[in-house]
Amino acid sequence: QVQLVESGGGLVQAGGSLRLSCAASGRTFTSYGMGWFRQAPGKERGFVAAISWSGGSTYYPDSVKGRFTISRDKFKNTVYLQMNSLKPEDTALYYCAADAVSKYPDDYHYWGQGTQVTVSS
Repeated sequence: QVQLVESGGGLVQAGGSLRLSCAASGRTFTSYGMGWFRQAPGKERGFVAAISWSGGSTYYPDSVKGRFTISRDKFKNTVYLQMNSLKPEDTALYYCAADAVSKYPDDYHYWGQGTQVTVSS
């Protein structure tokens, strides 16, 4: 089993930055890929970023490419999402997920509880 706990969400003005953290415990953290997803009210859960087990490969949708950066610290068992140039449309509940490197939520087996990000205009 893997337990994931997100933190770092909050309220920020448009153009600002936030860094989300996802602390993992349980199974060996270094052996699987990780991802970030987000879900706004009334919308489906959408792909934000993914990173390979080595950290050498990262993936983003066009909507966040160049603004968001995913990274991982194997020693701290933590994956991060640095979000810059935030826009009101980035407002959502952000989830960390483990055990895949994919843009599809169904490919992941483990999920955190989510952290809220609100961007004001």
